Amino acid sequence: MRTKHDFFCTSSPKKSKVKNSRSAREQRKEKETEDEEQGLNYVTSEENSEPKWLGKTNFVEIRSFWQVFRSFDRMWSFFILSLQAMIIMACHDVGSPLEVFDAVILEDVMSIFITSAILKLIQAILDITFTWKARNTMELSQKRIQLLRLAYAVIWTIVLPVVYAQSRRKYTCYSTQYESWIGKWCYSPFMVVVVIYLITNAVDLVLFFVPAVSKYIEISNWSICRTISRWTQPRLYVGRGMQETQISLFKYTFFWMLVLSTKLVFSYSFEIKPLIAPTREIMKIGVQTYDWHELFPKVRSNVGAIVAVWAPIIVVYFMDTQIWYSVYCTVCGGLYGILHHLGEIRTLGMLRSRFHSLPSAFNRLIPPPSKKRTKSFLQNIFCKVSKSEVLDLKFVLVWNQIISNFRSEDLISNREMDLMTIPTSGLFPEFIRWPIFLLANKFSTALSIARDFVGKDEKLFKRIRKDEYMYFCVKECYESVKYILEVLIVGDLEKRVVSNIVNEIERSIEESTFLQDFKMSALPALQNKVVELLELIAEGDKNQNGKVVQVLQDIFELVTNDMMANGHRVVDLIECSQEAVDDFTVFSRKIEPQLFESAASKTSICFPLPEDGPLTEQIQRLLLLLTVKDKAMDIPANLEARRRISFFATSLFMDMPSAPEVCSMMSFSVMTPHYMEDVNFSMKELQSSKGQVSIIFYMQKIFPDEWKNFLERMGYQNFNELIDDGKEEEIRKKINELIDDGKEEEIRKWASFRGQTLSRTVRGIMYYRQALKLQALFEMPEYKDVLEDVNVFERNNPKSSAELDALVDMKFTYVVSCQMFGSHKSSGDPRAEDVKDLMIRYPALRVAYIEEKEEIIGDKPQKVYFSILAKAVGTFDQVIYRIKLPGPPIIGEGKPENQNHAIIFTRGEALQTIDMNQDNYLEEALKVRNLLQEFHHNRGRRPPTILGLREYIFTESVSTLAWFMSYQETSFVTIGQRLLANPLRVRFHYGHPDVFDRLFHITRGGISKASKTINLSEDVFAGFNSTLRRGCITYHEYLQVGKGRDVGLNQISKFEAKVANGNSEQTLSRDIHRLGRRFDFFRMLSCYFTTIGFYFSSLISVLGIYVFLYGQLYLVLSGLEKALLIEARMKNIESLETALASQSFIQLGLLTGLPMVMEIGLEKGFLTALKDFVLMQLQFAAVFFTFSLGTKTHHFGRTIMYGGAKYIPTGRKVVVFHASFTENYRLYSRSHFVKGFELLLLLVVYDLFRRSYQSSMAYVLITYSVWFMTMTWLFAPFLFNPSGFDWDKIVDDWKGWNKWIKEKGGIGIQQNKSWQSWWNDEQAHLRRSGYGARLFEILLSIRFFLYQYGLVYHLDISQQSKNFLVYVLSWVVILAVFLTVKAVNIGRQLFSARYHLMFRFFKAFLFLSVFAIVITLSVICELSSKDLLVCCLAFLPTGWGLILVAQAVRPIIENTGLWQFTEVLAKSYDYGMGSILFFPIAILAWIPIFSEFQTQFLFNPAFNRHLQIQPILEGKKKQK
Repeated sequence: MRTKHDFFCTSSPKKSKVKNSRSAREQRKEKETEDEEQGLNYVTSEENSEPKWLGKTNFVEIRSFWQVFRSFDRMWSFFILSLQAMIIMACHDVGSPLEVFDAVILEDVMSIFITSAILKLIQAILDITFTWKARNTMELSQKRIQLLRLAYAVIWTIVLPVVYAQSRRKYTCYSTQYESWIGKWCYSPFMVVVVIYLITNAVDLVLFFVPAVSKYIEISNWSICRTISRWTQPRLYVGRGMQETQISLFKYTFFWMLVLSTKLVFSYSFEIKPLIAPTREIMKIGVQTYDWHELFPKVRSNVGAIVAVWAPIIVVYFMDTQIWYSVYCTVCGGLYGILHHLGEIRTLGMLRSRFHSLPSAFNRLIPPPSKKRTKSFLQNIFCKVSKSEVLDLKFVLVWNQIISNFRSEDLISNREMDLMTIPTSGLFPEFIRWPIFLLANKFSTALSIARDFVGKDEKLFKRIRKDEYMYFCVKECYESVKYILEVLIVGDLEKRVVSNIVNEIERSIEESTFLQDFKMSALPALQNKVVELLELIAEGDKNQNGKVVQVLQDIFELVTNDMMANGHRVVDLIECSQEAVDDFTVFSRKIEPQLFESAASKTSICFPLPEDGPLTEQIQRLLLLLTVKDKAMDIPANLEARRRISFFATSLFMDMPSAPEVCSMMSFSVMTPHYMEDVNFSMKELQSSKGQVSIIFYMQKIFPDEWKNFLERMGYQNFNELIDDGKEEEIRKKINELIDDGKEEEIRKWASFRGQTLSRTVRGIMYYRQALKLQALFEMPEYKDVLEDVNVFERNNPKSSAELDALVDMKFTYVVSCQMFGSHKSSGDPRAEDVKDLMIRYPALRVAYIEEKEEIIGDKPQKVYFSILAKAVGTFDQVIYRIKLPGPPIIGEGKPENQNHAIIFTRGEALQTIDMNQDNYLEEALKVRNLLQEFHHNRGRRPPTILGLREYIFTESVSTLAWFMSYQETSFVTIGQRLLANPLRVRFHYGHPDVFDRLFHITRGGISKASKTINLSEDVFAGFNSTLRRGCITYHEYLQVGKGRDVGLNQISKFEAKVANGNSEQTLSRDIHRLGRRFDFFRMLSCYFTTIGFYFSSLISVLGIYVFLYGQLYLVLSGLEKALLIEARMKNIESLETALASQSFIQLGLLTGLPMVMEIGLEKGFLTALKDFVLMQLQFAAVFFTFSLGTKTHHFGRTIMYGGAKYIPTGRKVVVFHASFTENYRLYSRSHFVKGFELLLLLVVYDLFRRSYQSSMAYVLITYSVWFMTMTWLFAPFLFNPSGFDWDKIVDDWKGWNKWIKEKGGIGIQQNKSWQSWWNDEQAHLRRSGYGARLFEILLSIRFFLYQYGLVYHLDISQQSKNFLVYVLSWVVILAVFLTVKAVNIGRQLFSARYHLMFRFFKAFLFLSVFAIVITLSVICELSSKDLLVCCLAFLPTGWGLILVAQAVRPIIENTGLWQFTEVLAKSYDYGMGSILFFPIAILAWIPIFSEFQTQFLFNPAFNRHLQIQPILEGKKKQK
């Protein structure tokens, strides 16, 4: 590789200069205008050669909105032509589709192909324009094709309109021989020309329905096939042969036919057709007078009114397909989930009822099959449980390992582990011993049934046998008591007594006389005595021997006297046993001492019992069976443990491949990129409060049950009472005691495993190794049928354990790419030690990092870079590989290069990418062999190249926002991706934890594109790359991985902004362009609406609101609406309401709500889903989603127009704290607040001038959703800000706000310290923009001047004058105001320091002068108070428009006084907007109940879990 990074240059001798070569200056200039990093280096080589730029040969990234049309031109052409056709049909009042075949209507409808030809011409021009920069490097054949396309489009653009104009209404008609629905068949020359025009489309249509032929043409090497293909695409390897199978084609075609037909019918019936009649009325009425100076008085037919009415409808028409896609996505994704058993086991009750079928399902899928068997989809639906393998040894050991793992993670307590563990001892092999949590209260219930039962024995036994768990519980208790008594009682006489009683019981059961021979009323007393006996045995205290004897005697008396009808026979039999039995000489002695008592020479009972593991385990189990009550029905109590068990059980019934043996499975690697994130929390971080509560205190409040379990595991149960009292200082003291006892490392681990740390991720991924080792152990011949713990077997067989380690290491490799590990080691950063500790804790872990050194090369020091792989040897890290790099590896966003440099250290056939904020679980790791087998199964034409996996968002535990975000993210990673993979076939790579076909991707461009800016969302480009190279991406829901997300509004907004910026850059990329061009029509629709289309539709929806309001403002201020309503009594409000109803879907968050409700319904039940959805709305979910809509649209629109996309770190903080007013203003000022104030002014003005002729109800119906969005954009950040209405924090925020506004900016001053620095940073997008973008910014600013134009003619002082001079005078007033402000500013600079009194007199003079002018104008020119209000409404937006214009032309005015005045004016506007926002917040802060209400709804999920949030929020006060 070249060390100078001149990959795009080639050397050429000076004498052989190429005509097309350009100077380095021109090349640098071109590079500045392009967005994609070219990696150019124009250094002249020593061999007298100059560099020649290779350049782009096909596609050049140009920043423009036109890229959306260029890449998806077929979709936009379809929508435009459909709109035109529907308008024509509505004008002809078509009510039935058959009416279209009328010759007149058909000819008019076919005029859409004129528009089609024009659109193709525009497309050809765009192709030439956007590839103009590559004209010198593009192949000549490609240039010819582009010119031919242009000529072809020009010819048809001329021919079709000319023929249509000349042959319109000139028909040639033929009557059909037989009467039919066609009747008379007429056609015109234009129709014939259209048929000729559509011949090429007919060929494409035929190829569409035969994808195999189309694929063959694209990938064939025949010259004729290459010629045909090159007409549609350039000669490229990528983007060819991506066609799917006929079945897949049918499925996604049918899906989109449903979506488009519904959309078009709805648009025609409710959007377009209702507007035709009002439009005709508007055109008929002639409006002669206007309320302002009409700039175009000669334009008739009220064109402006028609545009104002139709514009919002057109905007909605182009975006509501996204809504219909969401609806059908919900339906199809829900049906798919139901068919694939999703959510079959979603509660503990369902788990208990289906637990008996888990072992057979487990043995069918997880262990390798013992013999070849066929698998089908129906097999998982109609599977029967085999009783002989219900509790197979492998299932029992795996289940116990999972439960033990839960305990090590502190998800369950010791008691819960005992209740959930399945016994593995060899006792009672003749029947099943279920885990106790399944048998909770079963024995007590059976006892109650028997006690109160009246009837025959058969009915009682049948009733008990009906409940399988109850039957096994009773049987196990009976057999256990027998076994324990056999071990406990060693006296011959006592054994004889017990034996007789047992024989009597069993005889009665066999003869069905049990209810006659025994009285059931004494069963509860017998249970209590047995429990007392078991407790004494479990304690094992020798001093309790007398109590044991007494309890045994009580039991004997209770059984013989109170229960047995013939109990005296047992006593009589004992007394006469000497004469009756000759063989048992032991009964020759008298019964002295009493029964069960020990004599001097003999002992009757063996107490305490001998140390025997199985016996001790069975005693504890029997004690639990007899004593556990209804509370065990809720075991496990931890919600996370419940979820994981339920999902694991559900996944066993899903369709997954059978697992191979470990030695035969695919080898795979896992890679995790890490930069500067936390590895482990240090004790200093955990206990540091920084003015708020400490992290450890926060963790204890959020995870109280897990903290109790941790203390129990550490042996500190006495600390549990400190958890619920909210006293941080006492908890800190107890933690210090733990630290003194050497538990510091355990505390760090506990807290780190609950944050978004690298240690949590490493622990989760290393479960793969643990699972594979466990499964490999089961496959060892010497382990079969061994009833012992896995760890015990490994300790007893070190050789076998070493063989297992070697086998697992061959199949699994984990590489963590710690980019900064080298620099952290050299600088002594604690994170380096934490990473080293991870390597020591997990010896199989490998760490890759980049090392930077200085070496002397040619007597000059130069930096040299190495890619290094290290492992732990003892307590040190050892370098395994060291690879020298050609130069600095980080040339892009950082994360892609971090992955790319480490991918060479991975091994195996598959590669899973895991982000460092993810988690994994042992029970899911058990299914990795099944997952990897998917690579061997064809999904369509080819086996998959990327396996998509399900994610669970584990950061939903506290705040309502985290809950919203979790549900939104869950709906996308489940029901959304489920539909993308099948049937739409357009799932890409949306981040981790997908599994790649490693060999496929490292030979086709890798898994990450590293170009700066344009590959900001580097993950999705891996999916684009795979699909373009004929890869196949699937999605599998039987395996899940944990995922952390942001939990505060500011963090969420930063994440949304980052994703929106990434999608904007995708719009410009060659990958999206090639996918949009090379996919067939319906797959292209899927690609658009599931990638950039969502963001573009959101942008259109917001623009539609502006279009509607400015259109209504035009009608109101011009007087058109009043004149039209009065003269024609036209009622067109219904049509507008229909248009706004579609917008309300997006504004109220229902777009994301529908899939969310369906997914919650599938996994938790539809009643729960309905409750959750209603609860979310009550907790202002609509406010959150509407606010997020503003974030997406702002950043998507700004980036696609101006660029400047960059990675935005969100922090991934654990704790949710109060954000200052200054921070909120900085984040949301331009994205939400400015737009919110603009909408607010438009709504106020519209309401002010429509009242004379329009009802208030009509105004509310039209604008309610806009009012909702306006208020949301203005106040949502403060509504979702913890302690946002706490008076003390309000006071601190006000002081910080004023300090931030007044602080001077400059070099080195961060934007969070000074308004000036922040304001300069906010204009960075304009500084990078060209003249076109600056001109576009100026054009957008003109709307404020037009707004002013409409208002000034409604001033009373204008005396209804329509002269243009009124508008000119308004600018004079604005100039006077600016001069006054400038005078005050100059006076402050000159007099405020030395002549303070003079400055006060100067300000007083200006005030009195302005006041006198106002009084004079009110007396002479009839200036009213309404005029003052209207002037403020008119001039304030004008001032903001002037600021925007000044920012756009900053290079011109920056060195003049105008720029300083612009800065002062901008600061005044920001201070004014901030003060207006702050005022209602301060008012609400005076109401204490409002702060409590905010805390309740903001942390409702925490309150539902009975967590204490107030101590967390008031942590700062406690610190004080």
